[in-house]
Amino acid sequence: MTAGRSQILRTVILTITAMIAFAANSLLCRMALGQDFIDAASFTSIRIVSGATVLLLIVSIRGHAKKITANWPGVAALFCYMVFFSFAYLSLSAATGALLLFGAVQLTMFAAAIRHGERFSFLSWIGLGAAFAGLVYLVAPGVTSPDPLGAVLMATAGVAWGAYSLIGRRSDQPLLTTTSNFIYSVPLAIGLSAVFIASANVSLPGVLLAVASGAFASGLGYAIWYAALAGLTAGRAATVQLSVPVIAALGGVLLLSEQVTTRLIVASGLTIGGIWIVLAQQSRQVPGPPNET
Repeated sequence: MTAGRSQILRTVILTITAMIAFAANSLLCRMALGQDFIDAASFTSIRIVSGATVLLLIVSIRGHAKKITANWPGVAALFCYMVFFSFAYLSLSAATGALLLFGAVQLTMFAAAIRHGERFSFLSWIGLGAAFAGLVYLVAPGVTSPDPLGAVLMATAGVAWGAYSLIGRRSDQPLLTTTSNFIYSVPLAIGLSAVFIASANVSLPGVLLAVASGAFASGLGYAIWYAALAGLTAGRAATVQLSVPVIAALGGVLLLSEQVTTRLIVASGLTIGGIWIVLAQQSRQVPGPPNET
């Protein structure tokens, strides 16, 4: 096997692994909260601490631990994403949550591009309209519509993650920056648990699921994604993330016995298809976010 083919294979394997890890965050969170194994605040705190521990270990092995510094806008955006993500999954299915999160992240990124004067083609505007219509249809009142509060919380998580992605684009060492943000989020996580101490509900399965989400799906998942980015263009990095809601939906059906409704299928087609159109038109101008969800 030539060096070029070996590099391509490595990138493919790393990318697939990272996408599975991002989708796993939705599945692990929903599994833990949906079965009442743990409360949302405790899940969030354990996820952050576990992620910080793994990421600190990685950067320490690389000899970069002394470079850790606080970027408070990034810390705030990461923490908000983590909190709203967990509380949203108290009432949302894994697939619905992943689609809302992914759609909100991408629309936030596109809105920032428009604000900074980027020009969108006619087809791009069609794509944005379709994506927005898909999310509106998903949350519109009806028998199969998701819980309104959960939908708002997840959309807010998506905006926070989009903002975090935009902040992180200025970093020339994204893994180190993410590690720093996780570490400085730990005191906030402890404070969150203290606020909700009266409603704390912690069991061993819940703790294990939260650790898996933080240490593996988040910590190692982000590290793997950053390694994959070395072999991806910005456009491809954004496009491959279209797979995350699909993987989450399949995982929800297989692992959580969730139902895939017609509404979710139609909304997914509009949202993912619309975003794909925009990415196809603007892949060089609008890079995707550095990770999942």
